[in-house]
Amino acid sequence: QVQLVESGGGSVQAGGSLRLSCVAARDQYSRNCMAWFRQTPGKEREGFAGIHTYYGGAVYGDSVKGRFSISGDNVENTVYLQMNRLKPDDSAMYYCAAGDPYGGGYCDPRAPGLYKHWGQGTQVTVSS
Repeated sequence: QVQLVESGGGSVQAGGSLRLSCVAARDQYSRNCMAWFRQTPGKEREGFAGIHTYYGGAVYGDSVKGRFSISGDNVENTVYLQMNRLKPDDSAMYYCAAGDPYGGGYCDPRAPGLYKHWGQGTQVTVSS
């Protein structure tokens, strides 16, 4: 059973920054795809950043490209999401997810069915 624990959410003014963290169990973090998703009430969940914990190679959705950065720490089994130039539209519950790419090295956060394990989420609120 994968355990993913997110932290780092909070309230910030537009233009500000936050860094989210997601700690995973070692045997589930290694050589897996890790990704960040977000969801607001009434909207579909959006996968917007993914990374392979061994090969690297971050993949971003258009809505965050150039503002957000995903990275991994293979010692701490932790994936981070650095969020800069935040906008009110970025307000959402943010979730960390993990999935086994079965030897592949490309971790698209939009890949259907790839991410099977989820954290409980951390809330991000951006005020104008």
